[in-house]
Amino acid sequence: MSGTESCPAGTEMAGKASACEGCPSRNICASGTLFGETGPDPDVAKIASCLQDVKNKVVILSGKGGVGKSTVSSLLARSLAKNEELEIGLLDIDITGPSQPLFMGVKNEEVHKSASGWTPVYADENLAVMSAGFLLAHDAALVWGGARKNGLLKNFLKEVEWGALDYLLIDSPPGTSDEHMSTTSLLKDAGITGAVIVTTPSKVALIDVQRQLAFCQKVDLKILGLIENMAGFVCPKCTKESEIFRKSDGGVEEFCEKNDVAYLGALPIDPKICQAMDTGENPMDIDSPAITKLNIICDQIQSYCQTE
Repeated sequence: MSGTESCPAGTEMAGKASACEGCPSRNICASGTLFGETGPDPDVAKIASCLQDVKNKVVILSGKGGVGKSTVSSLLARSLAKNEELEIGLLDIDITGPSQPLFMGVKNEEVHKSASGWTPVYADENLAVMSAGFLLAHDAALVWGGARKNGLLKNFLKEVEWGALDYLLIDSPPGTSDEHMSTTSLLKDAGITGAVIVTTPSKVALIDVQRQLAFCQKVDLKILGLIENMAGFVCPKCTKESEIFRKSDGGVEEFCEKNDVAYLGALPIDPKICQAMDTGENPMDIDSPAITKLNIICDQIQSYCQTE
């Protein structure tokens, strides 16, 4: 990737510098929504304090919708939580399309708020989940502007009582939006370990990933690697894999090599896993090549986090 100027969020040049050209969050930065005229948002320090016992904060990104980012996020959380010695958190900030309550089998649970903050819902003894989906009726449409979504995001980051976590996975909306800019800015002092980008083999998906890489570079967000989702189809009878999408020129691996980004691996579609997630069941015990590959990818992410 060619070099770009660092993101000036939090300074008087926010939204005005040449590095802001083409950034989807230029207006929100320039308006001072994230940072006031007199300095950084005081909530940044509160968020850092709230998350001080979270060792690794990993943002899950995708260049476009429909590539299975939320599915992969929940599977990564499940894979990490297989180790009972680890404490895992999954934060769903895809505010207008929250799906983690369904995927994690806790869609009918409620979030409880006390004087000290929100208590997340536990999908397992060592796997806590927080999502806007817990705050809405299942069929409700959330029509909010940037300021209200930013306010809810702040509350998620500064008021949820996660306790001590080894990993907090943050399932973000697709593309590059105000939520992404807000997340990176608000977690500035807390520190983000890095980002994992989910894509499919298609050419149009990789075009959008290229924009995602540019965004990460602008905001100085380290990329832990790319996951190639829907890389094939696992037959539910014979468990053999078949390629179903025509790969772009060179494929995702070559794309990663050209952009100096780690290729974490490929996940095929397995109908048995899809069915389990649609019903909120834990798919980790399913005998599938996809689960085997998922666990290998998860091990790589842990290794990258440990070197940070």
